[in-house]
Amino acid sequence: MIKRYWNKGRKQKTITIILGLVLLIALFVLRDDYQPALLFVRKYIFIILLSILVLVFGLKKFRKTASTGGRLGILALLIAFFALIYLVGWHLKLYDYMKTYNVFNDLDKVEINELPLTQNERIQPLRNIFSMANESVGETKDVSLPHLVRVDDENKWTMAIQPSEKYVMQRISDNTEEVFAVSSTTPFPRFSAENRIPVTFSIGETLKFSRNTYNAVVQRFNPWMLVNYEPSDTFYMKNDNGEWVQVVSLIKWKGFFFPYPSFGGVMVIDNGEHDFNDYLERIAIGKGTFIAPEEMKDYPYLNKQNTLAEKVSRLQAESLKFLGGFSDPLPWNMETAVKIPDMPKDQNQQPYVTDFDFAGSNTNAYSGLYHWFGLEPVGAERTSLSYSVFIPADGTDKLYYYDHAAKKQGYAGVSAMPLKVRESRKEYDWNANTPTEFRPYIKDIAGRKRLFFLGTISAISETNSKQFDGAATPDLVLIDSEYRDVIWIDVKHPSTWDKTVYDQLGEAWRASEGIGYYFQEKMVDEDLLIQQAVDSIMAMPSQDDNEKQIEALQQKLDSLKALQKNE
Repeated sequence: MIKRYWNKGRKQKTITIILGLVLLIALFVLRDDYQPALLFVRKYIFIILLSILVLVFGLKKFRKTASTGGRLGILALLIAFFALIYLVGWHLKLYDYMKTYNVFNDLDKVEINELPLTQNERIQPLRNIFSMANESVGETKDVSLPHLVRVDDENKWTMAIQPSEKYVMQRISDNTEEVFAVSSTTPFPRFSAENRIPVTFSIGETLKFSRNTYNAVVQRFNPWMLVNYEPSDTFYMKNDNGEWVQVVSLIKWKGFFFPYPSFGGVMVIDNGEHDFNDYLERIAIGKGTFIAPEEMKDYPYLNKQNTLAEKVSRLQAESLKFLGGFSDPLPWNMETAVKIPDMPKDQNQQPYVTDFDFAGSNTNAYSGLYHWFGLEPVGAERTSLSYSVFIPADGTDKLYYYDHAAKKQGYAGVSAMPLKVRESRKEYDWNANTPTEFRPYIKDIAGRKRLFFLGTISAISETNSKQFDGAATPDLVLIDSEYRDVIWIDVKHPSTWDKTVYDQLGEAWRASEGIGYYFQEKMVDEDLLIQQAVDSIMAMPSQDDNEKQIEALQQKLDSLKALQKNE
């Protein structure tokens, strides 16, 4: 048809060329709009090709068949085939099953025999930080979802103060001009003064058109990346020059049969004002500097940092259900099958980004930020802790796991914690408050490493179930995963937490484990003098019961001697 139109004359040729150029420019400029469709084809390429192949041969056979009965039979087979594809692939989730199995085979899994210690414990859960940050901005501003990152050798919650999604004009004309950077280890998070960093980004998560972070990153992709990569979580951190940057985590899809996601590196977007040259660059080739996973070691600020997309780490942790074999997660087996437990009431779900100290653990794992998962058996009524999973947050190609079930430790898992906390304080109004985000707390107490879960008591809004508030000094609890006891701790004095735990559980540990005495207080001067006096008394030799008899006999002997002299 195009050829016939082309041959009609000079005017038609001109129109064809102009329309072709417009279409080519549109395909180039608008590639961020149709990229999700390319990704869909990439993710389901095997199923799509198989379906097309069956459909083509089925219709070809249908046209060659003369009898009505034969044609109806072919149509019935085609309908049955596609119904089977839907039933097995989507309804029974066999496609996700195979995708997760491919992730399992691709992982570099390392079993560890000793748990790492936790350090730099964060006080507030993510949802509390998000709510308090939104309380500190104006009507036309939104706060991006907080992420825990390393800033100047300190773990901080960082988030952008950006134009609100409710106001379109601000999203078109305004920039992101401030970033919150709040310490994660303080019970008093402040969202003002030095924690409110003035920095301008002309690219933002809520901005419109080419200034949107997703659009700018996709526009930066080359043709190969366009069909294999997708942007994910956006982090705000300092680079090696001390400048604030946006770091967009990338997901790379691998494989042909049942493609699966993996860490694909990052796209780094520098801060800066919006100008005309910036506009042309965004329209033509997007914004950002691509750093592949193997190149990240050359950038110190990206090492031991939090840059891994949670979508990827969740699938990696879930894939451990295949440790018992390919068929173990099937309904008639499930001897070692595990799941990531979901927490209720719109809480922040696992992973919980936690700072671990792997020193002395006989592994080459670094000490720093990890995505932690506490995996539990698949049954809803089973809440034991099966595996602790540690995935390097900087995308390092490793997965460390500790097998609690194989060691028969019988620890309680994350999903068992809320009821234990509620039971320990029945006087609380648990309709207006809820224990949230039970992250691991692993310390060397009373002679060995012990695993606790650190939870925060958050107030819940009655009108908005996603709004949490832990106040400046929230109530904190530690739950011993082995003894199931709940210890309420003082949020303002973290240095006393271990002793508080020992004071409450010390006698139980001595009775059960035969441990010694720990946390002995040093004696003050007066106590020391009293103790020395007591020790001196105790050191004096006790009088022998026969001394009195010996003394009486000695007196008799002396009397006899005196009588003998007188005679």
